[in-house]
Order: sequence, then C-alpha cells, then structure tokens
Amino acid sequence: MQIDGSHRHDSGGLSDHRPSISWFRFYAELNDFLPPEQRNRQIEFSFFVPPAIKDAIEGLGIPHVEIDLILVDGHSVGFFHRLALGERVSVYPVFKTLDIPPEVRLQNRPLRCPAFVADVHLSKLARRLRLLGLDTLYSNTFTDQELVTISTKEGRILLTRDRVLLKHGSLTRGYWIRSVHAQQQAIEVLRRYNLAHQTSPFTRCPACNGQLKPVAKSDVMDRIPPRTAAWLNDYVECTTCLKLYWHGSHFERLSTSIGHILNEGSDR
Repeated sequence: MQIDGSHRHDSGGLSDHRPSISWFRFYAELNDFLPPEQRNRQIEFSFFVPPAIKDAIEGLGIPHVEIDLILVDGHSVGFFHRLALGERVSVYPVFKTLDIPPEVRLQNRPLRCPAFVADVHLSKLARRLRLLGLDTLYSNTFTDQELVTISTKEGRILLTRDRVLLKHGSLTRGYWIRSVHAQQQAIEVLRRYNLAHQTSPFTRCPACNGQLKPVAKSDVMDRIPPRTAAWLNDYVECTTCLKLYWHGSHFERLSTSIGHILNEGSDR
C-alpha cells in the first residue's frame, strides 16, 4: 500500500517528478495502531519532501511515546533523522527486558516505580491503580493541555485511549490503553511497566490519591458508625482529604479484585 507522507512544494504549479519511496516495518504491539492490512508487514511510504522520521511514523498512526528504537538500514537514528530515498526503517516499541544500549534508545528510562496521570475517560482505571498503591493523578476536569503539562513537568506517564493526544510534540512519557475494560486496563499497565512486584495495595486513597496512614480509633471515634466501632479497632486516614477507611464488608470483594489484577499482571 502506498501512503503519501508529505506535501508537494507550491511554487505556482505542481511538481511533476516522481515521489521518493522508503519502507517501514513495525514490530510487536506497535501493530495495534495500524489497520489490519498493514500489520506485521512492510509498508511502502512515498514522499516528495524528506520528512523527519518522527513525522512519517506519526503520519502512519504510531505515537512517538510508544517507540524505543528506530533502525534505518540497520543503524540507530533519532526522531529528527530525515527520511531518504530507498531507506528501510524498522521501528520497535519500548522494551522491558531486552538489553538495548542506552545510546540508541529514544525514550527516557522509566522511573523505578513510575507515577501516572490518567485522562478523563479512565476514572475506573485510576481508581484501580490507586488501590494498588500506584501514584495516579486523575480529574474529570483535566483538559488535554493540562494532561500534557502535568506529564512533562512531573515526569508522569500519561495514560489515555486517545492516540492523537500521545502525538503531542512535548510529550515524552505516555501509553495508549488498548482495553476498554477497567480491570483488564489495570492488568495491561502492570504488564507494560513490570509493576506487579512494586505495588502496595490499600496504601493510597482511591478518591484523591493521597497516602493512607493508620489513625488511633480514639481520635476518630466521632466519625465511625456505632455498629462498626463496636467490633473494629483498626482504621486508616487519607493524609490529603482526611477520608477515613476501614475493612468493611466490601473489603473482601476489593481484595479479590486486586489479587486478580496482581496475578494476571505478573510477567509469565
């Protein structure tokens, strides 16, 4: 399939010379962004003006934050390499385990335990990540620009279902969530960033993302339902919003859900 990746010069008339051709091949989960007929195969790409390779790749639908390595005729290049006639381009996703020399990788290395910011459509995912103890900012009022600004200024990974948002030029950390189901989305994030052994369930407030700390029952007695106070002595409080939590009747259900995410999110 031929894809026109550039525009002709406009100098009073259209150029009549033939376009230059190069070829792209995308690997592993990068194929998720491509239409079925282009997946796992060589893609022909035509252009009149040599584009930056980042622009060509995003023109094909792949956000730059999903890419860790680009090889042109077997040699590593950066995002601003200018595409040339006949070049063969291999594009790889962010690697978790392969030993890739740092000088050829295009993405900053993830934080030991990364922090996230989730877009407005991922409220249920944000809640699950917080229940896992993962630092996750979320607000249903965040604009796209605010999401990008938070990600870039705080070094947070932007989680989104919006592919276009991940193509924002200043963004360096981001991930396109494939699943539409919150439980599977959380499993997806754990697998992508190898986080199953870096979680600390029930240590963050699912409502606001604040840290939870134990609190003396006597200090919060006026906030505890009498029937609960009669049989339960252990409570935790959010250090940010001061919301009070305890192991109520719903805790077993939450524990089962979190256990499933951790089990399925582990590397196999």
